[in-house]
Amino acid sequence: MANFFIYLIIFIWGASIGSFLNVVIYRLPAKISLINPPSRCPKCLHPLGITENIPVFGWLWLAGKCRWCHTSISPRYPLIEAITGFLFVLIFHQFGFTWLTLGYSILLSWLIALAMIDFDTMTLPNSLTQSGLIIGLGWQTWLGFTIGGINSALQYLFISIFSTVIGIWLFDIIRVLGTIIFGKPAMGGGDPKLTAMIGSWLGWQGVLLTGFLACLLGTIFGVCAIVFKLLKKGQPMPFGPFLVLGAISTMFWGDRILSTYLEYML
Repeated sequence: MANFFIYLIIFIWGASIGSFLNVVIYRLPAKISLINPPSRCPKCLHPLGITENIPVFGWLWLAGKCRWCHTSISPRYPLIEAITGFLFVLIFHQFGFTWLTLGYSILLSWLIALAMIDFDTMTLPNSLTQSGLIIGLGWQTWLGFTIGGINSALQYLFISIFSTVIGIWLFDIIRVLGTIIFGKPAMGGGDPKLTAMIGSWLGWQGVLLTGFLACLLGTIFGVCAIVFKLLKKGQPMPFGPFLVLGAISTMFWGDRILSTYLEYML
C-alpha cells in the first residue's frame, strides 16, 4: 500500500510537470511569456480556475470543452500530462531514490517539450537544447562528485563534454552527407544540437545508441507513412521526436540493448 501512494504522488507530480510542459510547448514557439498571462482558454481568453487546471482530471471535469465558450479542448493536453506522469513513475520504479531518478526526470521533461515543439513547428528552440545541454553537463559533474569526489566529478564532466561533441559531430556529418546525396537539406540544424544535448546526459555510448534507434524508428515510420499515404515522397518530417524516442529507450533499456548486442553480435 505504501508503494502505491508513493507511485501515486510521483504520478501527480509528473502530471503537474506535464501540465507546465503544455504551456512551454504552446507558448515558447509563439514567443509568449511562460508566466503571464495565467493559463486561459485560447479562444475566449477566460482564465482557468483551480479545478480546471488540475492535470488530466481538469480536462475530464470539463468534458473536453471550455466551461465558458464551450470550445473543444484538444485531448493532447491531458495525454501529455498522463504520459509525463506515467514516465516519471517508470523512472522511479527503475532507479528508485537515486540521483539518476532526479536527473532523468529533468531530461525527460526537456525531451517531451522538444519532441512536441518539433512535431508542431519543425523547429527545436536553442533556448531548450542549450539549457538542457548545460544542465546535463552540470548533472554529470554532480553525479561524478557523489560517486568519487572532485576527481570523479572532473572525469564525468570530461566524458559528458566528449559525448556532446560526438553527438553534434555525428549528426552534422549525417546532415551534410544527406544534403550532398539528395541535393536538398536532409536534416534541420536543430537535430545535431538536440543530439549534443542528449550526449551530455547519456554519454557517448548512449548518444550513439540513441542515434541508431532514431534512424531506425524514423525510417520505419517514414516508409509506413508513405505506403499508407500519410506522407508524400520527399515530404519533410520532424526528426526530433525520433531522437527523443531513441533517448528514452536508451534511458530505460540502453544497458540491456548494448549487452545483448555485445553478447550475440561480437
